[in-house]
Amino acid sequence: MSSITREAIEAFLHGQVAAWNDNDKDSFLAHYRAAAPGGLTIEYVGHPPSDGWLVLERMWQQQNAKIEIEEVAVIINGNEVACHNRNKVKGSALAIDTIELYRFDDDGCVTVRYFIRQP
Repeated sequence: MSSITREAIEAFLHGQVAAWNDNDKDSFLAHYRAAAPGGLTIEYVGHPPSDGWLVLERMWQQQNAKIEIEEVAVIINGNEVACHNRNKVKGSALAIDTIELYRFDDDGCVTVRYFIRQP
């Protein structure tokens, strides 16, 4: 179990999505730094886990101009979270659904797993 509060988790989840949609990279990364002071690991399910900071940089460079995120559902249970997000491709009717699993550990590490429904 993590010492992070439910309120801090909610602030992170909603804040990073709002920053993404506002094209505010500094705020986006600040939300992750605040939530994961001990480290960040991100896994696209089906691929090996990676350094989360590198993944976020790549994701921002390749996707931010193209994608707007709609939060569909957030379920928080203790230090673990499941999110259903709809990643809407700007200028089209295409949307890519993701299930995102987050775990906040006592050592300040955050692990994220992305399940991506291919269009």
